[in-house]
Amino acid sequence: MVEQREFLVTMTTQVPEGVSEEEITGVRAREAENTRRLAEQGRVLRLWRPPLAPGEWRSLGLFRAADEDDLEKVLATMPLRVWRDDEVTPLGEHPNDAGPGVVALRPEQAGFLTTFDARIPPGAEPDLVAERYRHEARRAAELAAAGHLLRLWRLPGDSRTLGHWQATGGEQLADLLASLPLADWLEVETVALTRHPSDPATAS
Repeated sequence: MVEQREFLVTMTTQVPEGVSEEEITGVRAREAENTRRLAEQGRVLRLWRPPLAPGEWRSLGLFRAADEDDLEKVLATMPLRVWRDDEVTPLGEHPNDAGPGVVALRPEQAGFLTTFDARIPPGAEPDLVAERYRHEARRAAELAAAGHLLRLWRLPGDSRTLGHWQATGGEQLADLLASLPLADWLEVETVALTRHPSDPATAS
């Protein structure tokens, strides 16, 4: 069996001028149906909407494929691809990841993606660095057990991590991030998520 990897795909759609609302509605309906099929095949795992500017049409998707060529075959089946640009980010396994489906979703809470870029201070003692990372792993397990840290992945580049969180809001998330042992060594970028109507994990 071919090993499957996970990818984050940023999907930005720009509908050309002159396309009728009827045609847009038809393409979106076919997109939703195709997404259901891909979810049944285990190809698309999650879909989210990030904050959008007026008139902007953008989604984030968590996909599974053997490699980027295999992923391209999956993305090419999506009807909206005719109007869409896709940005693919390969995700690597993280030792502190709880694993897919381990932490239960709480639909009443808000979702967030965080990008961590660890900046170890120059001259930091190796023993101190190792101790911090051990405490970080322990704290990640605690936050997963508490239902806040859903997933962790390695990002391309040195010491970069993608996290998927759920919290009552931005203030609680900030407190959770501040509790991380590596907090003062991390540059953090946070994206608030809202539900996508075709998200396989929350589809009614």
